[in-house]
Amino acid sequence: MDDLPLGDLAAFHAVARERSFRAAARKGNVSPSALSEAVRRLEEKLGLRLLNRTTRSVTPTDAGERLMDRLAPAFNDVAAALDQINSSDSNPAGTLKLNVPSIVARYVLPDLLGRFMVLYPDIRLEVAADDSFIDVLAAGFDAGVRYGERLEQDMIAVPLGPREQRYVTAAAPSYLEAMGTPRHPRDLLEHRCIRHRFVSRSISVWEFERGSETIELSPPASLITDSLEIEVGAAISGLGVLRCFDEIVAPAVRSGALVLILDEWVSRFPGPYLYYASRKHMPAPLRAFIDFLKADQRRVGQG
Repeated sequence: MDDLPLGDLAAFHAVARERSFRAAARKGNVSPSALSEAVRRLEEKLGLRLLNRTTRSVTPTDAGERLMDRLAPAFNDVAAALDQINSSDSNPAGTLKLNVPSIVARYVLPDLLGRFMVLYPDIRLEVAADDSFIDVLAAGFDAGVRYGERLEQDMIAVPLGPREQRYVTAAAPSYLEAMGTPRHPRDLLEHRCIRHRFVSRSISVWEFERGSETIELSPPASLITDSLEIEVGAAISGLGVLRCFDEIVAPAVRSGALVLILDEWVSRFPGPYLYYASRKHMPAPLRAFIDFLKADQRRVGQG
């Protein structure tokens, strides 16, 4: 294995990370055929199939997954070393790749990233909005953003954005006039509700909190969707009761299109965290972003 080409390993890593020859080729500014040939050479050298290829998808085999798990930290360290060479403490440069939930991408990151990019114009950002729970390092990201219950124990977490968020319940005035206003969460069992389906295909359970009391419900659904836009639009149209992040319904509440209900049963929880693995050679863009977040939290705390 002494003559195993590093370039072929890099080609495999890029294709497996993107799950696509074309996407990996675009990012690497090479041709898909060159990547295909590199992966073929690597498979022949190892005597193993590393990627399952169809006309529609590219997925790592078990052997490919194991190789990816071992290669990802090594290539991350190489990228960090190159970033450090091209950067200075006062002018970090390179690419920062983040994997974040869609709610964070829409309502938390725009302000943060706008201010961050003004401070560090030489840093290139790649942000993937993804509600599935993946191994962000194996997928080629520098860091991820998650809420506390989804954080992996061996990761380092840094607060990002608001330190408290709320889950609220809302409905259109027309719906409440026609169907009545629920006074208790259990009243929702007699109402039409708009439910959210996650990427995992599971349907969210509605959890309500009042003091030390917690109630979990699976109310009847008049609509089930994975689209926040459809959920809010349906609620505004009077199709049912909606329960979701406060940020999502706030504009409709301000305009009067929706009304908050069950005010005593608003669920409060900590805001999101940036999480990353401890590394000897941290990429300069990631270090700059972590320092930026810490300074931002101090600024908010003093404000």
